[in-house]
Amino acid sequence: MQIGMMGLGRMGANMVRRLMKDGHECVVYDVNADNVAALVKEGAVGASSVEDLVARLEKPRAVWMMLPAAITPRIARDLADKLEKGDAIINGGNSHYRDAIDLAAEFSPAGIDFIDAGTSGGVWGLERGYSLMIGGPKAAVERLDPIFASLAPGADAGAAPEASTGTASKGYLHCGPTGAGHFVKMVHNGIEYGVMAAYAEGLNVLKAANAGKSEREIDAETTPLSNPEYYQFDIDLAAVTEVWRHGSVIGSWLLDLTAAALKENPHLEGFDGRVSDSGEGRWTLQAAIDTGVPAPILSSALFERFSSRGEAEFAGKVLSAMRYAFGGHLEKS
Repeated sequence: MQIGMMGLGRMGANMVRRLMKDGHECVVYDVNADNVAALVKEGAVGASSVEDLVARLEKPRAVWMMLPAAITPRIARDLADKLEKGDAIINGGNSHYRDAIDLAAEFSPAGIDFIDAGTSGGVWGLERGYSLMIGGPKAAVERLDPIFASLAPGADAGAAPEASTGTASKGYLHCGPTGAGHFVKMVHNGIEYGVMAAYAEGLNVLKAANAGKSEREIDAETTPLSNPEYYQFDIDLAAVTEVWRHGSVIGSWLLDLTAAALKENPHLEGFDGRVSDSGEGRWTLQAAIDTGVPAPILSSALFERFSSRGEAEFAGKVLSAMRYAFGGHLEKS
C-alpha cells in the first residue's frame, strides 16, 4: 500500500523503515532535506514540499503526520487544502484529542477523513513495532488496516492472542470515532508517568537502604535516623532491577529499560534529574477533573515532574522563611 509520511524525526523515520520492510511504498517529506535524503537511499520516494508529496500520492491519498503537537493543527489545515474528497490525514503525534475532533469537523465538508492514531513504541518501534490506538471513521480506518497492521507489533509480541479480541491482540485497535485514539493514548501516557514515578521512588528507597552507615549531625534542625542498625544494606540496584525482570509481578518493558540503564551506568552520571512533560499528563488530569474521576497517583507523578525542573524552589524558600520567622530556624547547608 502507498502512504505519505510527514515528519521524519526519531519515530517518523523508523515508522517509514518498518513500513518499507513490509512492502509498502512510502513517499516522505520533512523540512530537513537531509532526513528525506537518508530515507530515499533506503528506498523511500522523496518529496521536496507538501505540494510535491501530495502530487506523488495515488488517490485516495493517505498522509501520516508525525509532528509536534503545537504545529500539527496548522500543518494539517495546510495539507487538507491540497487534498480531495476520499483522502485521509492520520495524526500519529501526541496531540490533544480535542484537536482531532475539531479538525475532523473542519475537514468533513470537503470529504477528507481525519484519523488520530496514538502511537507508542518510541525509538524501539522499528524493531518491536508500535502499539496503535486509533480513532476515526470506520471505513477510513478499515481502508488503512494494512498500514496499521504493518506498524503494529503483531500477535507474538505481547500477551497471548486469547487475552484480547480483534486486532487488539496484534497491537492496534480502532478505539472509536475521531478523538478516541488520542484520548486513549493520552491516558496511556498519564499512566506511564505514574508507573515511571513508582519505579523511581522505589529505587530511591533502595538506594537509601545504607543510611545507617552514614554519620549524621545531631542538632535541633536534623531529625535523627531511628534504629540505624536496620539500614545497613548496600543494595545493587542494577541486580535488583534485573531479578525483578524475571517472573516478578512488577516486570515490564519500562523495567527492562531501567535495568539496562543501571547496568550501563549504575550511578546515572550525566543525568541531572530534570524531567520534562509533553502535555499528555496534564490533559489526562484535566479529563479526570472534567469527569469527576479521582486520579491522585497520576497527579502526583505530574507534579513531581514540575518539581524536578525547579518549579518548587520558591515554595521551598517560602517554607524556610516561615520557619525562620516563627522559630528562628536556620537552613541547613
